[in-house]
Amino acid sequence: MRLEAREEMAGIKTMNGRTVVNYMARDYDSFLRSMRDLIPEKLPEWKDYESEADFGNVLLQLFAHMGDILNYYQDRVANESFLGTAQTRRSMIQHLRLIGYKLSTAVPASTELTLTLPADCNETVTIHKGDAFATKSQKDKPSVRFEYTREEVLTIDCSTLPVTEESATNRKYKMYGGIPVEEGRLVEDEILGTSDGTANQRFPVVHPKLILRSVGNGQEINKDVVLLTRLGEETPEAWTLRETLAFSRDEQKDYIIDIDEEDQATVIFGDGAFGAIPPAGAVIKATYRVGGGSHGNVPRDSITTIVDAPQLALLSAKVTNPAPATGGADRESIAHAVRHAPYAFRSRKRAVTAGDYEALALDYGGVGKVRAEAAGFNTVRLFVAPEGGGKVSDVLRAGLLAHFEDKRPVATIVEIEDVEPISIYVTARVDVERYYSRDDIREKVLGAARRLLAFENVGFAQTIYLSKFYEAFEAIDGVTGVTISEFWPEEPNPGAIAHEGKIKLGPHEIPQVPDDPEYSGGMRISLTGGED
Repeated sequence: MRLEAREEMAGIKTMNGRTVVNYMARDYDSFLRSMRDLIPEKLPEWKDYESEADFGNVLLQLFAHMGDILNYYQDRVANESFLGTAQTRRSMIQHLRLIGYKLSTAVPASTELTLTLPADCNETVTIHKGDAFATKSQKDKPSVRFEYTREEVLTIDCSTLPVTEESATNRKYKMYGGIPVEEGRLVEDEILGTSDGTANQRFPVVHPKLILRSVGNGQEINKDVVLLTRLGEETPEAWTLRETLAFSRDEQKDYIIDIDEEDQATVIFGDGAFGAIPPAGAVIKATYRVGGGSHGNVPRDSITTIVDAPQLALLSAKVTNPAPATGGADRESIAHAVRHAPYAFRSRKRAVTAGDYEALALDYGGVGKVRAEAAGFNTVRLFVAPEGGGKVSDVLRAGLLAHFEDKRPVATIVEIEDVEPISIYVTARVDVERYYSRDDIREKVLGAARRLLAFENVGFAQTIYLSKFYEAFEAIDGVTGVTISEFWPEEPNPGAIAHEGKIKLGPHEIPQVPDDPEYSGGMRISLTGGED
């Protein structure tokens, strides 16, 4: 705000012969100036009110400071009252609750492990829910924990596995692949408290970042959260997680989970009219999983440590993940909620148009990009790219299908398909200015190419322009010239430039950086000039 405008805003006005305070004064300086302007009229005997040593001036400054703080909070309250201007996650949760939209919690990444066993192993190995594996920790990067999460025990009869021999070392071993794991940690039988028999009881969960992925029927996928009550020595009984208690009957054993702005989960029971009340003295226990986040999207061959599966460690077994872990996503941001919630609200959680299917699919955590197409009169095909790229895991596929159970028309079939990633091959010669390090320039050029093809910056049916690469490379400080001799999709083709410098991708294709050892970081670069 200009100084002149502020002085005018804080000035004293006269109306009908009476002095009127300008209530538009809202900051410290304006408040202080307004009060000082009133002194000659209200207290003419006070002459040295601008002296820093005057105690009355100290009081004026304190009142101005208090007014500044109060107006700050008034502005914050006004801002937090509207979805478009709210800044705090707590306000967003409350606003979106009015339209039945819940902010997504963090979603765990998933992948499959391959188990390597000694060639002489003929035992039967079992893998149970909670058996854990992890990546190796690094100096600035802690290890990421993955667990087997299925309820059924995985049994592996090693005597039936074929023996494989490595030609280079003549080492013999057995392999078993396809062990599904998910990032996170299992917390079993945690005591939340004891029921006092009153209505609407609330029990906070100890560990934050609870993994909760609601689906259409109100229960979450894979039974990550199970509530048990125990009264004396009676047999424990399971209660059912619902999305809301509004449709629960008086004796229906249901509960809901509320997650606040700090990712702290609270279990809430009914009041006897909407949902049953746990009997007095019942011990409330919970089994759940915590974790989730984009840090779980680890590269292939990085999960190599057996953390908590002693039956495997005793056999000298080894594990690895042949494919990268994908689908991990951080909790939904405020910006995403503001942008996406209106689409989900307009669809009324009913999937009819292609836009409805896409909006509702993006509402499910772990989905990075999606394209919906009609594949017949009663079939909708969703082409899904998980957060972090890669293929759709079994966990994500099952969760998405369940997510649409109460949203699709009864006769409509939903199919989940992987997108088609297309590698873009680029070969460039870069001229480097004197006194610039060639290694630094190389890293900056590779970084610019990676940003152009980064997952969050690309989309379906996109056109990739050669000119964008020239523009990005030539904008790097220290680059004096660039010549790109290869710009080609799908496979290396040295010396080939796509027609008109454009690569047009299909409706199910997304560009990616090629995974080719000859194209370090997605490019082949030769540098001239500069310094070593």
